Amino acid sequence: MSEPFTCPCDVPLYRLISLEIEEKLRRSAAAYTDRFPHVSTIPQEGLNYTPEENNLWTNAFFPGMMLLAYDRTGDENFLKYTGCYLDSFENRLKKRIHISHDLGFLYTLTGVALYKLTGNVRAKAMALRAAGMLAERYNEKGRYIQAWGEFGVGNPYVKIIVDTMLNLPLLFWAGETTGEKRYTEIAVAHAHTCADYLVRDDYTSFHTYLMDPATGKAVEGRTHQGFHDDSTWARGQAWVVTGFALAYRYTKEPRFLEVSKKAAEVFIQNLPADNVPYWDFSFNDRVPDLRDSSAGSIFACGMLELADQCEVEETERFRAVACAVVRGLYDHYFLHNPDRSGILTDGIYHRVHGPTCTVWGDYFFYEALIRLQKDWKHFW
Repeated sequence: MSEPFTCPCDVPLYRLISLEIEEKLRRSAAAYTDRFPHVSTIPQEGLNYTPEENNLWTNAFFPGMMLLAYDRTGDENFLKYTGCYLDSFENRLKKRIHISHDLGFLYTLTGVALYKLTGNVRAKAMALRAAGMLAERYNEKGRYIQAWGEFGVGNPYVKIIVDTMLNLPLLFWAGETTGEKRYTEIAVAHAHTCADYLVRDDYTSFHTYLMDPATGKAVEGRTHQGFHDDSTWARGQAWVVTGFALAYRYTKEPRFLEVSKKAAEVFIQNLPADNVPYWDFSFNDRVPDLRDSSAGSIFACGMLELADQCEVEETERFRAVACAVVRGLYDHYFLHNPDRSGILTDGIYHRVHGPTCTVWGDYFFYEALIRLQKDWKHFW
């Protein structure tokens, strides 16, 4: 889309969309108490989610949406299954299921959010335990949090991953909550390492970077889900925009704000006519491929996070961009059918799997709607 962005902030529409989402949540809540949605079945089978074992990085997004709904409506029915969520996510920690960089996604949207909204001390304790386990994945020499795999074990290298920027808020929150500087120091150090290596000089981004666990030295940039190693994976760029804006919220370090804003400009320049990105910036309206509605949702939240941190002129522009993306998502990819549990179509997990509904895309779309309607109780 060409500048300037003039899409109005249509609060009445955002409320109507939220009501549709909340009705879907009410209808499906009982199905997702200890198993959770991930990606939908293929389009030919109806774009429905199926309950998945609580061993994936995405399992907290449905509980997170339930808490968003409670925050927006005040309806305590959206808290009905929080005890089940806590049981399930405490069990993950106890059994050390999928311990990785994704602990922030999992325990910010279950423990931290519930504690902030209700003062639940069990949720607080769970989130602090998760923060401690995330901090255990920090390599002192390389100043990074290892992504997947057994800590310190590579073949021969391990990886850092751009997604981890959205897991850092768990550490920032833990530092503020406990007064233990170690949490904040790890989060800040990892953010700087990401800025050094995952963010290129032109503010595009690598998805992953190989790191030598023995020396801590950076080796080379790679991709896991992008088109190729040197391309820009749209969801990864959205993590950069949103994650560095959140890091700036906690630290006020100018570098983090600069990275977020300049990465946002790259994203804006790669938006197609309907303002919903292709899954990788190698593609555009002249050379099209599949869209990724989930990348658009994350980016919209990132623009609203930036809008909270910037001067008035920039705030107005960033909110206008977010509104344009939200409107593009709603106009072209919103699933109105109440019998279908997905909310946004045309999300991409892995390109080879094709377009689906994705629970994280649904979550960030709903978060963006709420940010545009009210003074949101910030989960991150």
